[in-house]
Amino acid sequence: MSQYTQQFLNSVLSQGGPASLPYAEGMKWHVRQHLVHLAEAYPNLQPKTAVFTHNDGRTVNLLQADGTVPITFQGAAYNIPVIIWLMESYPHHAPMVFVNPTRDMMIKRQHPFVSPNGVVSVPYIHSWVFPSSNLAELARNLSHVFGRDPPLYSQRKSPNSNPNPNPNLNSNYGSMNSSVGSDVARPAIPPSVYSSTPPYGSGRLTDNPVEVFRKNAINQLVESLNDDIRAMRKSREGGMEGLFSAQAELRNHDEELRSGLKEMQDEKEALEQQLQMVLMNTDILEGWLRENESKLGSNNVNSVNVDEAFQPCDALSKQILDSTASDMAAEDTLYALDKAVQEGAVPFDQYMRNVRLLSRNQFFDRALASKAGAVQMQGRVASMASRGRPQYALS
Repeated sequence: MSQYTQQFLNSVLSQGGPASLPYAEGMKWHVRQHLVHLAEAYPNLQPKTAVFTHNDGRTVNLLQADGTVPITFQGAAYNIPVIIWLMESYPHHAPMVFVNPTRDMMIKRQHPFVSPNGVVSVPYIHSWVFPSSNLAELARNLSHVFGRDPPLYSQRKSPNSNPNPNPNLNSNYGSMNSSVGSDVARPAIPPSVYSSTPPYGSGRLTDNPVEVFRKNAINQLVESLNDDIRAMRKSREGGMEGLFSAQAELRNHDEELRSGLKEMQDEKEALEQQLQMVLMNTDILEGWLRENESKLGSNNVNSVNVDEAFQPCDALSKQILDSTASDMAAEDTLYALDKAVQEGAVPFDQYMRNVRLLSRNQFFDRALASKAGAVQMQGRVASMASRGRPQYALS
C-alpha cells in the first residue's frame, strides 16, 4: 500500500498543464511527504484527488485524505470517518477537515469542535505553523479530541424483536446501538472492508497433469511479473526522488542567477549615470578649449602670462579664486615662519603674533571659498535641470 501511495502521489504531483494540481512547485515535495507519512501512520487515510467547490462557486481539483480516524471511547475502539482537504495554499495554511457520516450516523449537536455541517475546527488547525505542523500530527490530535467527545452517533432505530437489552454491534457499519435503558449513546463506526475474492490458484486441484503444469506455470509467471513490477516501482520512485531533488536544486540556482542579474543591472545603471557625468564634463572642457584657442590665435604659448590666462567667469568664481590664493599664501607663510622660529631667526613672541593673525585671515578665506562654492554648485544644478536631458545621454 505504501508503494502504491508513493506511486500515486508521484504521478499526480508531476503532472503539468491544465491537469496539474494548484500547489506551489516548491511545496509539492512537502505535500507528498506529508501524505506519505500520514498513510504510513494511519493506513485507513489514503490520498486521492477530488473536485472541491469553494463558497463562491469556484471548483478546483485538490488532494484529499479520505478514510477513518481510530478513537477509543469508554474502553471501546471506534473509527470516525473524516475527509482532510489540502487547499491551494497548503502547507503554509492548515487543511480543511470534515467529518463524513454515513447514512445511519448523525453529527452531535453543539459539539465544541464540529459544526452542524461537519466542519472540524480543533485547536491544532487554528495553531497550524509550517513546517512544524503536519498531517500525521493532525490525525493524532483528531483521534485524541474525538476520543474525549465523539462527534458522530448512530441514529436511534425503532424497537425490534431483539430481546437482548445489551448494546449490539451493527454489522453493517460497526456502530453501537444503545438499548432502551442506556443513558450513553455510543459513537458510530464506519464499516470494515474485507476482500472476499480468493487468491489466484486457490480451490481443489485437478488430477490432470497438464492442468497442474499449466496452473504452476501461470503462478510462476504471475510471481515473476509481480517481482518485475516491484523492482520497476522501486526504480521509478528512486528516479522521481532524484528528479524532485534536482528540481529543488535548479530552483535555488535560478534564484541565485536572478539575484546576480539584478545586481549587475543595478551596477550597469550606476555606471551609465557616471558615464553621462563624464561625457558632460568632457563636453564642457572641449567647449572651453575651443573658445580659448580661438582667443590665443598665433601668439606663442610660452609668452602667455599664467595669471592673465585664466579669468573668473563670474563674481563667485573670482571670490573663490582670491580666497584660495590667499589661503595658500598664508599656508606658505606659516611654513616659512615655522622654519624661521626653529632656526632662531624670529623671536618667539613675534612668531606667535604673526601666526595668530595669519590663522585668523586663513579661516575667513576658507569659509568664504566654501560658501561661494556651495552657491555656485546650486546654480549649476539649477542650470542643468533647466536644460533637460543632454543629447549625448545613453539611449
